Amino acid sequence: MSVLTVEIHHAVATVTLNRPQQMNALSAELRAALTESFADLNKNPSVQVAILTGAGERAFCAGLDLKELGGGASIGDTVTDVNDPVSVLNRFEKPIIGAINGVAITGGFELALACDVLIASSNARFADTHARVGIMPGWGLSQKLARLIGISRAKELSFTGNFLDAQTALAWGLVNHVLPPEDLLPHAQKLAADMAQIDADFLRAYKRLIDDGYALPFGDAVALERTRGTPHNRAVTPASIEARRAAVQARGRSQ
Repeated sequence: MSVLTVEIHHAVATVTLNRPQQMNALSAELRAALTESFADLNKNPSVQVAILTGAGERAFCAGLDLKELGGGASIGDTVTDVNDPVSVLNRFEKPIIGAINGVAITGGFELALACDVLIASSNARFADTHARVGIMPGWGLSQKLARLIGISRAKELSFTGNFLDAQTALAWGLVNHVLPPEDLLPHAQKLAADMAQIDADFLRAYKRLIDDGYALPFGDAVALERTRGTPHNRAVTPASIEARRAAVQARGRSQ
């Protein structure tokens, strides 16, 4: 059985961590499969959006496979190796929707945070157990989480190792939607289909602008927007705007 499955429908790729009996823990084989698959999808012009989820309803991802690590490489080497799954997702130029179907723990939580948009099943729970295991984060959680939910809430989660349920994650702004388990993937697919209607080059450029700006102080980020946006907008013709206006208005009325 493959540890990772990839299904492409129209312009959307659904990538599924497929080790449900091991709570989709990130073995070396799974990390390598993630690296290869997202590299291939990044080069595939027919794919505009990816959905990342886990097999089963128990776990999105339980983090690194600690049982495997117990007899092999050091943690330090593992969290900085070339198959670091968070770096793989960060290099992906297209939007990634994380469909969190169950628990996302420590490295699995970091994997979720690498997605552009998070939606959750009512079964989803999040936990940062780095402190309880005695391992420092190496995939960005210590910085990303505070920026998403606030530093005090992030410290509470990280210093206790307590679980955060899906509804609280929604209230705290960590996830955008909470769905019944059977509605999770259909909702992710609908969001992905909406994104895939955008011009592919524009979608990649817009994601890059948001991500690059988010890493800067606010004033620098606004300047970056102007630097990149001005030449693009000068090339947009009134005719092209008019051609799209009716479709935009009709879509707005339908929503």
